[in-house]
Amino acid sequence: MAGNILIIALIVTDGHLHTPMYFLLGNLSLLEICYTSNILPKVLASFASGDRTISVWGCLVQFYVFCSLVVTECCLLAVMSLDRYLAICRPLHYVMIMKDKVCLSLAAGLWVSGFSSMFVMLYLVSTLTFCGPNEIDHFFCDLSPLLEITCSETYIIEWTTLVFSSLSTFPPFLLTLTSYVFVTSTILHIPSTAGRKKAFLTCSSHLIVVTMFYGTLIIVYVLPKHRMPRVLQKNPLSPINCMYSSCQSLDL
Repeated sequence: MAGNILIIALIVTDGHLHTPMYFLLGNLSLLEICYTSNILPKVLASFASGDRTISVWGCLVQFYVFCSLVVTECCLLAVMSLDRYLAICRPLHYVMIMKDKVCLSLAAGLWVSGFSSMFVMLYLVSTLTFCGPNEIDHFFCDLSPLLEITCSETYIIEWTTLVFSSLSTFPPFLLTLTSYVFVTSTILHIPSTAGRKKAFLTCSSHLIVVTMFYGTLIIVYVLPKHRMPRVLQKNPLSPINCMYSSCQSLDL
């Protein structure tokens, strides 16, 4: 939290950092703050009080915010890779394309699209019925643990999840991958060693973030469960008890 807040503060206060690259980096820091604020306070409260229950509303809000942030980050990483592509491969057009209004529109669009696209998933999860035991084997309300304890038919929500996750992750991932293929090709053609090193250093941190983010998504959500290590399937923390009545529908 302190690191991300410091990054945002520096970007806002230092006029030299008022560039598209640092503007997008500030959005990434804000997104990480939202991740932490959504999950960690409840975990810390559970550790402090010993009360590991969560309300229906709390569970639904936590699920909705987390999924919305994942979609937003996919889009944000794609926009950041596009920014690096324009800066390195199209430097003469970069200033004309990445204007302040364009950056603001892109940032607003990815945040709005991330949170608006998850309303359908929120509605589907809210219609699930739980017949007990209402204990999720996870430290926050993710979709997989919720589907494991429901007694409702999950066929529709599983297919909807597949469609939404595919549309939300694959196009941004392909855009990111394509951008860095062109970026790498351009960097390798830079004649000076110092120029190549500077260009690689500019992109390396973002590329590491992209690798860690998509790598985690693939390991946790894409790989078949029977091939995943047990530690990735079952969180060692004690379950969170959801405060549901027997066979109560999660109606908002």
